[in-house]
Amino acid sequence: MQIILSAVDFVYNWARSNSVWPLTFATSCCGIEMICTSASKYDIARFGSEVFRATPRQADLIITAGTITHKMAPALIKLYEQMPEPKYVIAMGACCVSGGMYENDSYSVVRGVDRLIPVDVYLPGCPPRPEALLDAIIQLQNKMKTETLADRKKYIEAHRPKVKLANSESEILVAADEIEIVRWGV
Repeated sequence: MQIILSAVDFVYNWARSNSVWPLTFATSCCGIEMICTSASKYDIARFGSEVFRATPRQADLIITAGTITHKMAPALIKLYEQMPEPKYVIAMGACCVSGGMYENDSYSVVRGVDRLIPVDVYLPGCPPRPEALLDAIIQLQNKMKTETLADRKKYIEAHRPKVKLANSESEILVAADEIEIVRWGV
């Protein structure tokens, strides 16, 4: 039985890791580098990621490229929650990873997207080069190849958003495990 499961895991993970469909969430200069990655010079099509999806229901990877502000946070959470399982996140750029140069001087910038949603691969740089994004996709593919179907429930539990919308029409975020209201902006 274990041999059959490991063979199914191998084929399933090989197919998933070689057809990663990213969702575009570009907010600043890192978005230009992300778009450049899909050009013929860098050829992201080698990884099965050539078509950036415009809807979260068709994507299994969200590349958060650039500065995330508190006003954008509800939209990012909504997009992440609309993605089907399994879903993955690459945090691209210093502003997305830690708040970047705006960390100390701006009240409106989220100090790292990992405060909102779980991140699988961090890609630092200001802005990171297209080669770095391709390397991050390779790292994500290697991570995907080690997953098993038996551990899928643990993976889903670990990839819950850290905050959630109060209801479907609201833009107020509440902590995922508490009823404490998180204030965004001033």
